Amino acid sequence: MTMNLIALSGSLRAASFNTALLRTAATLCPEGVTLTVHTLHGIPLYDGDLEAQGVPAAVTTLREAIKAADGLVIGTPEYNNAIPGVLKNGLDWLSRPPAEGRFFAGKPVAMMGASQGGFGTIQSQDALLSVMRAFAVDFWMGGRLMVSRAQNLFDADGQLSDEALREQLRGFMKGFAAHVQKSKRV
Repeated sequence: MTMNLIALSGSLRAASFNTALLRTAATLCPEGVTLTVHTLHGIPLYDGDLEAQGVPAAVTTLREAIKAADGLVIGTPEYNNAIPGVLKNGLDWLSRPPAEGRFFAGKPVAMMGASQGGFGTIQSQDALLSVMRAFAVDFWMGGRLMVSRAQNLFDADGQLSDEALREQLRGFMKGFAAHVQKSKRV
């Protein structure tokens, strides 16, 4: 099986737990599966006037990478009980203009998230589900990974130091890859 997945981090922070979680996931994919991590750096605030002048290159590059991928994994932090503005902004850009945003329809998508709080990212993932429904993605309901107290699970270099979470993440990626493979056969 050859499968190319893309991961999108909903955080811009250099030491982001979500970017670190996605980078770790990239090392735990099943054989024949690659996961390439992308961020939202360089994407401006959405502005219809700016869009009228042409879609920014950072948006086009990310859109083309997602289009080419067999599936998408989104890593979202939780800010004030919802998805961060930077993630919503990036998704808004990716869906514009409407004819370009249709590439999301049927795309296999999974989500995970890490937070310093005790409830993980349950509310941000619930909020992200609403956006994913609007995009008509093939959302994998087989698992959501919500990491609580992430500051205790990663070392100073952003390396995952918790073996139980590593195994959970390995299982998550195996399950999502199986979902994507099944979607490709339909």
